[in-house]
Amino acid sequence: MTALTFTKGHGTGNDFVLFTDPDGEIDLTPERIRFLCDRRFGIGADGVIRAVRSRAIPEGADILAVEPEAEWFMDYWNADGTVAEMCGNGVRVYTHYLIAEGLVAPEGSDTLPLGTRAGVRDVLIGASGYTVDLGRWRLAPERLVAATGLAVPRPGLGIDVGNPHVVTVLADDAELDGLKLVSEPALEPAPADGANVEFVVPAEPLLKNGVAHIRMRVFERGVGETLSCGTGAAAAALAFRHWGGEQMPNSWSVEVPGGKLAVRMFATEEGEHVSLSGPAELVYSGTVELP
Repeated sequence: MTALTFTKGHGTGNDFVLFTDPDGEIDLTPERIRFLCDRRFGIGADGVIRAVRSRAIPEGADILAVEPEAEWFMDYWNADGTVAEMCGNGVRVYTHYLIAEGLVAPEGSDTLPLGTRAGVRDVLIGASGYTVDLGRWRLAPERLVAATGLAVPRPGLGIDVGNPHVVTVLADDAELDGLKLVSEPALEPAPADGANVEFVVPAEPLLKNGVAHIRMRVFERGVGETLSCGTGAAAAALAFRHWGGEQMPNSWSVEVPGGKLAVRMFATEEGEHVSLSGPAELVYSGTVELP
């Protein structure tokens, strides 16, 4: 048995088990990930984040070649034991954890580069939370979305923000609340690696003081329905702006069951980027015996 010292954290209810393994010495297996995330027999979480130095794992070599200052890599695993590219809420919680553990000591206005399987993600530390630059995004193929509670399948727009999403709009809050997301929505055609699925409705009115407001629920690939999905919030805002055209703003407020997140689109030399802002909290720490 291996004793693991961990910290439980969350970002708008999207929760994670975090631990430090700077040299990548702990043998992570899908079985161990599922144990840690089990809400009855383990700790319980939507995913596991290992704090490991980029130089210690193969995926980190490419990261350091692009950004030598990205010392820390976010080794993120879904609750079902599968590896994921990255997680928008998880990046913020991971940053908070690195600071709390004394592994990094950024100044208040510093941007911290972190390695992920989706590339380098820059995080800005602010007084009221964290803002992560999710980088460039792209449109992906459209798919039909079928879910329990929907009378007929709905069209969904594919959005890739480093991990895959399919966003579908519903008629109103009643339709959104009536969804039964205990089983995974069916996508047609089915993506080879799966996708996170967002169901979204606009607020009434949509625009308030130059900011667009939407509400969403999400079924996360490899997890199930979660209280929040950061990259999903960004994908939902991007999809709505795409549908709405040029009159849509670049600033969005996204309400999820666990709180609110802010999304912003902005121009860079390499193309448009999208950022995600929101809180991050560490709840408690402890020790658990790994099987």
